[in-house]
Amino acid sequence: MANFDSNHVKNVVLLGHTGSGKTTLAESMLFEAGIINRRGSIEDQNTVGDYSDMEHEKGKTLFSKLMNSKWRGFKINILDTPGYDDLSGEIISAMRVADCGLMLLNSRMGVEVGTDIIWQYTNDYKLPMLLAVNHLDNDKSDFDKTIAEAKEHFGNQVVVVQYPINQGLNFDAVIDVLNMVMYKYSKAGGKPEKLAIPDAEKEKANQLHQELIETIAGNDENLMEQYFEKGELSEDEMKSGLHHSLIKHELFPVFCVSAKLNMGAGRLMGFIDNVCPSAFEMPKQKTIAGEEINCSEKGNKAIFVYKTVSEPHVGDLSFFKVLSGKIKVGDDLTNENTGQIERITQLFEMEGNKRIPVDELVAGDIGATQKLKNTHTNNTLHEKGFPIEITPIQFPNPTYTIAVEGTKKGEEEKLSSALHQLVEEDPSIRVEVSAELRQTLIHCQGELHLAVIKWKLENAHKLSVRFQKPKVAYRETIQGGADTVYRHKKQSGGAGQFGEISMKIEPWYDGMPEPTGVSIRGKEEIELAWGGKLVYYNCIVGGAIDARFHPSILKGIMEKMQEGPLTGSHVQDVRVIVYDGKMHPVDSNDLSFKIAGMMAFKENFVNANPQLLEPIYKVTVTAPEEITGSIMSTIQSHRSMVEGMDSEGHFTIIKAQIPIAEMHEFTGDLRSLSQGRARIAMEFDHYESVPYEIQNKLVADFAKEAVEV
Repeated sequence: MANFDSNHVKNVVLLGHTGSGKTTLAESMLFEAGIINRRGSIEDQNTVGDYSDMEHEKGKTLFSKLMNSKWRGFKINILDTPGYDDLSGEIISAMRVADCGLMLLNSRMGVEVGTDIIWQYTNDYKLPMLLAVNHLDNDKSDFDKTIAEAKEHFGNQVVVVQYPINQGLNFDAVIDVLNMVMYKYSKAGGKPEKLAIPDAEKEKANQLHQELIETIAGNDENLMEQYFEKGELSEDEMKSGLHHSLIKHELFPVFCVSAKLNMGAGRLMGFIDNVCPSAFEMPKQKTIAGEEINCSEKGNKAIFVYKTVSEPHVGDLSFFKVLSGKIKVGDDLTNENTGQIERITQLFEMEGNKRIPVDELVAGDIGATQKLKNTHTNNTLHEKGFPIEITPIQFPNPTYTIAVEGTKKGEEEKLSSALHQLVEEDPSIRVEVSAELRQTLIHCQGELHLAVIKWKLENAHKLSVRFQKPKVAYRETIQGGADTVYRHKKQSGGAGQFGEISMKIEPWYDGMPEPTGVSIRGKEEIELAWGGKLVYYNCIVGGAIDARFHPSILKGIMEKMQEGPLTGSHVQDVRVIVYDGKMHPVDSNDLSFKIAGMMAFKENFVNANPQLLEPIYKVTVTAPEEITGSIMSTIQSHRSMVEGMDSEGHFTIIKAQIPIAEMHEFTGDLRSLSQGRARIAMEFDHYESVPYEIQNKLVADFAKEAVEV
């Protein structure tokens, strides 16, 4: 195995909308590097990248993959990613460990649905970016239109390095305005013939060459001075300028490829090697404490785990980037997050699902290891005595929620274990066991994400599951007051049950004055676990009810508040005054007064103008500006209110308040309307009264269910 120092390791992540050709390009890059001797295809289900059964079944990339190649003295780690925002967890984790991004644009489609969304992530990470216009062999290819759209969406930092000749079915050549040559390809693709630029193309090539020089010089004062002095920049000076502009996320060079015909992959790899930055050259990562990490193989050993894959009968495969030092087989590293000492018993370079054992990996490199005892995605491991921890990957908040249950009795534990494993592999999934709703909820990124989850549960874990719309965590309260006397009496031979209480209930609000007309003997303010308050007053005089029975009365009230009279939802913000009652010397006991308290509260509640409350979420929708009006209409059709709008590039940001009961349908409508181009973020804001007609229906449905049970 050839040894590479940190400056000769390049990590590139392939990005782009589904169908843009990422996996096919990766295949051509591996073929050109001699890693594989035959290029596979998506159709034949034999690519290095898409190797899982589910990807074969769906015909698309669903998980990020790590592949490596050796090219002219450099090691290039290639990270292939999905093209759907639903699978953003896979995209973001791969971007986190890459040092350069390669965005593929489909020359037939231009800047597509997912491209804009993924580009936002590249801006967040300030990732050095190349653009590659693919599918130039398609009969509807339009390079100029694609470049115009790229500049419109990504800015004038988009700069042409190559443009195609004979695009369409006869595509076979590109003009390179950095090297000022023409690359001519045979029908088999591969290494091109380097030729002089044809006379018919010289004017256009010179113009683009000049634009490239001016753009590069415009981002570097020293190069600008040299350009003014000489009126020209050398090829090396241009490459140096591109290198520094890439690091600063200031220029986005454009290349031409036909991944399918294996045209342009070698030139891309050469540019990645010679011009794109390595981890060694990128701005230094910082620890959570703010200290800089020197990406040097001479530094202290440290790695960051960015992805975990579970392998049946083998255990977890942990993918990591070496932050510092040299990691060797046999090293003991401390997991800063868990405190566990982990021994590195194996190290692998990856070629898709093929593991290549190696003895060591240097700072900046990406690899994998197996059988770590207690290490997870987002963990930092380091050598003893030199603790560091870097900021974890911030996975997107879920935007889609579904309830799941097994269809076979006795598999509850198996389902729980499977869901835990899914979260381990994909932290953008969240699982919640809701005691309140009596449902297990899966929070994920969308319908495609859910399809992946479903496939894994059914095929990898051999479970039969059912998905259904999640219930809503309503709240119940009152708008008026009520007063009742309730007697619980039960006689069945021997000691019986007896408890009578006089109870008044009122809506509670902050700053409420103390009740009048009663003698307050005791007061308890209870902050409810689900929000709001219960304020309980003991106003008994003359020993009508023994003080020892008040905890039982309160317990009965609390039990009814956990399952409210209207819909079985939690009750909040109620003031209860117990002001009189009766006891029996033999039959009164804790159970009697607990039942009396519960039933008195229930009777009062239904007579106190009860109100059902629903959770309202603050929702931010980021969508293309051309569909703003349609989205606002859709929001308003879901009992929702638009709060404001803002602009960000070609996107409109719409802020709204939407009831969670409407979110399931709203997200589906939004996806359909925007063709997946809209991003959504949501967080709980407050509870609000449910409209009268909806409340009546919910109460009737609950009563019907109670009768059926």
